[in-house]
Amino acid sequence: MKNIIFIGMPASGKSTVGVVVAKRLGYDFIDTDLLIQKQEKRLLKEIIADVGNDGFLAIENQVNREVEAEHAVISPGGSVVYCKDAMEHFKEIGKIVYLKVSYETINRRISSAKNRGVVLKEGQTLRDLYEERTKLFEKYADYIVSEEGLSLEETIDEVLELFDK
Repeated sequence: MKNIIFIGMPASGKSTVGVVVAKRLGYDFIDTDLLIQKQEKRLLKEIIADVGNDGFLAIENQVNREVEAEHAVISPGGSVVYCKDAMEHFKEIGKIVYLKVSYETINRRISSAKNRGVVLKEGQTLRDLYEERTKLFEKYADYIVSEEGLSLEETIDEVLELFDK
């Protein structure tokens, strides 16, 4: 296995699950939101405020499509599914795991989408975003892990079972 790439909504656990999975497999862990912030020298919400959603997505696409890794767990931001080049690159370099969580769980976990640096269109609600992205997550996923009713440890075990073959 080259790489494992987690996709899912903000607050779905991509980074939390990803770090532990990386440790258990002896893989590197890459959070591409941190790569974006490092390249741009500012927070995600500042980038979105300065260049808008389309400008941010262009940066996100560029950073993610340029990730070079082997034996890594990669955690991109939830909006990466709007970035065709990045998603094609991820398909080439690894297996994509969609961490599926209900809207209710995401809504409970996120206090402020804008402060998290979430790409929301004008007038778009979190539920609208959830419905829109869910279709894209399912389209790109090689595997879907439903977290509903699972503890963090159970979710990690479900992911590890996918790659323990």
